[in-house]
Amino acid sequence: MAPPAASQRYPSPSQPSGKSEVSDLKTQLRQLAGSRAPGVDDSKRDLYKKVISYMTIGIDVSSVFGEMVMCSATSDIVLKKMCYLYVGNYAKGNPDLSLLTINFLQRDCKDEDPMIRGLALRSLCSLRVPNLVEYLVGPLGSGLKDNNSYVRTIAVTGVLKLYHISPSTCIDADFPPTLKSLMLHDSDAQVVANCLSALQEIWSLEASHSEEACREKESLLSKPVIYYFLNRIKDFNEWAQCLILELAVKYVPSDSNDIFDIMNLLEDRLQHANGAVVLATVKVFLQLTLSMTDVHQQVYERIKSPLLTLVSSGSPEQSYAILSHLHLLVVRAPFIFAADYKHFYCQYNEPSYVKKLKLEMLTAVANESNTYEIVTELCEYAANVDIAIARESIRAVGKIALQQYDVNAIVDRLLQFLEMEKDYVTAETLVLVKDLLRKYPQWSHDCISVVGSISSKNIQEPKGKAALIWMLGEYAQDMSDAPYILENLIENWEEEHSAEVRLHLLTAAMKCFFKRAPETQKALGIALAAGVADFHQDVHDRALFYYRVLQYDVHVAERVVSPPKQAVSVFADTQSSEIKDRIFDEFNSLSVIYQKPSYMFTDKEHRGPFEFSDELGNISITPEASSDIVPAQQYEANDKDLLLGIDEKDDNKGLSSNNGSAYSAPSLENSSNITSQMQELAISGPATSATTPQSSFGFDDLLGLGLSTAPAPTPTPPLLKLNPRAALDPGAFQQKWRQLPLSLTQECSVNPQGIAALTVPQSLIRHMQSHSIHCIASGGQSPNFKFFFFAQKESEPSNYLAECIINTSSAKAQIKVKADEQSTSQAFTTVFETALSKFGMP
Repeated sequence: MAPPAASQRYPSPSQPSGKSEVSDLKTQLRQLAGSRAPGVDDSKRDLYKKVISYMTIGIDVSSVFGEMVMCSATSDIVLKKMCYLYVGNYAKGNPDLSLLTINFLQRDCKDEDPMIRGLALRSLCSLRVPNLVEYLVGPLGSGLKDNNSYVRTIAVTGVLKLYHISPSTCIDADFPPTLKSLMLHDSDAQVVANCLSALQEIWSLEASHSEEACREKESLLSKPVIYYFLNRIKDFNEWAQCLILELAVKYVPSDSNDIFDIMNLLEDRLQHANGAVVLATVKVFLQLTLSMTDVHQQVYERIKSPLLTLVSSGSPEQSYAILSHLHLLVVRAPFIFAADYKHFYCQYNEPSYVKKLKLEMLTAVANESNTYEIVTELCEYAANVDIAIARESIRAVGKIALQQYDVNAIVDRLLQFLEMEKDYVTAETLVLVKDLLRKYPQWSHDCISVVGSISSKNIQEPKGKAALIWMLGEYAQDMSDAPYILENLIENWEEEHSAEVRLHLLTAAMKCFFKRAPETQKALGIALAAGVADFHQDVHDRALFYYRVLQYDVHVAERVVSPPKQAVSVFADTQSSEIKDRIFDEFNSLSVIYQKPSYMFTDKEHRGPFEFSDELGNISITPEASSDIVPAQQYEANDKDLLLGIDEKDDNKGLSSNNGSAYSAPSLENSSNITSQMQELAISGPATSATTPQSSFGFDDLLGLGLSTAPAPTPTPPLLKLNPRAALDPGAFQQKWRQLPLSLTQECSVNPQGIAALTVPQSLIRHMQSHSIHCIASGGQSPNFKFFFFAQKESEPSNYLAECIINTSSAKAQIKVKADEQSTSQAFTTVFETALSKFGMP
């Protein structure tokens, strides 16, 4: 059949067929307004559907606002819903038109049908027009007293919306006390949950400027209120249960009996089918028993089974979330989960992110009794088609070996990986063999015999090649071909794009030179010449350092570059214990998923390399600053992080390096001269100052600046008197801080009395002010506090700016000083440290 002609085609219900379509809709709606003819509601539905579809795809249909309101006089609930949807969408952008909706919405708030009453009240509160808040108070008051629980639920949420539109109107109408009464006496669980949520938000916002709100907020954590919610917790839905459990976490029990009563009330919540409820309950159990070591361990035993069940029964996304929390618990108490290691075996149909987390779990639970089984399983994953998982499995085997569990068998299996002849497997294995040799030097004979047969041409990844080069230099005396392999790599210096590999080549050539000088001297000369000419600053600096220290004394160079081997007992952890404790405190949140505290991914200032934990809102201008100063948050983007940033981007801009500077350095053109110098050094041994005065400079002259070798005596800093009435506005402080170079950075200890006194920033601010050092901004929370101070000389307008970061856990203070007069910055630092040392002292 042929398609119909264009004139006969029906228009799409979601697109206007012409410019007059909206006008036609307006005309048709006006004709149907007030009509009571049979079937009129069906006609209205069709027109309403067109209006909503146009609105959904972004077509402006605000011109039919009046007609939509006139047609809302109907008992059809479907028409009511579509009308409310339309009104809510256009009311905020058209406040004048919103006045047309007040009458019919207030009328619907008194409808006999509770569904219509609730929908009308919700739409009335969703208008979000500040000029209409006076029309909300009456319907909200009636809704809170409505006989139907659905209407009361909507009314409670409406009170919160009203507070965000006009807080004073909400407080003056005494809605918070009404919500509190509903929360404690209403029979409907959803109404009670909404009241709790609304009151928490309102009182948290009001607490900053109202003592009564503070008391009301604290009353939510009283024993009667907490037990009231816990006794009714089964009546609430999952969302409300999580809300109540979060409230219970903040409750401080009076004694151990109180703790056991709460855990008995929540025991059955551990068996809940919803993972969020289970995790919230686990958090309550863990926080309540932190001070009870034996009970805390029993809690781990009790929560283990529910969590493992959720891992195997939920979706991959839920499994990952539960596994992330399990991983946090396993790290804190691995022996509790050691017998359940098989739960963390990877399944073939699991996503890679779940598999990766399970590999970390297997590494954490490994001990003497299960290492063999776990390593056997991990070795199977090394042949996985997913390269990322294969890499992680090899790393997991190495981590277990570094934990001193069955090292003999693990080393044999790692060496077997080298026989798989897969580039990524070989690279990862070489990195792990390097770490193992650093911790277990006694295994060098077995490892080197296998590693020596590997051709460097077959290794493409920089980390693997760097590990092989490290072994060539470290064990050159045990590998007969080591000098020749290094020489071949050095000859292809220009083809090596990785700076990490070139750095290792320099160091390995030096180490090999000290062990097998005749075979390595030529390669070392070429390497040093190529390194000094390298465009990468680190490679250039290292090559120059090696060249100069060799000129000074070969024996000194050997002690610096190739000291006696010492086994590494402990490798650095990627996370500090303080960070881990912070994550544990934020259990059942995104912090556990991201494996970092919330401040690291919620504040712009701390995204990236920053680790300090104060928030933008916590930094406050001190009272001594002028009241008319523009807050730091309103400065331009390039100034925004000035007071709050840790990164000193401009401190070292004055220092620049250039490979073409005036000092004498070897070059590729005279690499033969360097080779002859290497040969002379290898034969004659260390040079003496009597025979080679030109090479008698020390470390102070490594850059060839002609500095004297004798250190200049440190001058005694002059006494510095500060102006007790110094004044500096934040704008001037920011500008100076950005422009002045960094004078010095120091770390000092804070006495225990000072740490005990530093509960809030104001205590230190008052103390430093008594020493004529004034604070212009402060912030942070325990254990990290951050301050910006300024001071001025008494005799002249010379400013000193200081940033002070105090960690109460380590009792250390990091101080950065900038000054108009660089020569007196040390004197000011002495005054600053003296004042800080007296903090907290009687």
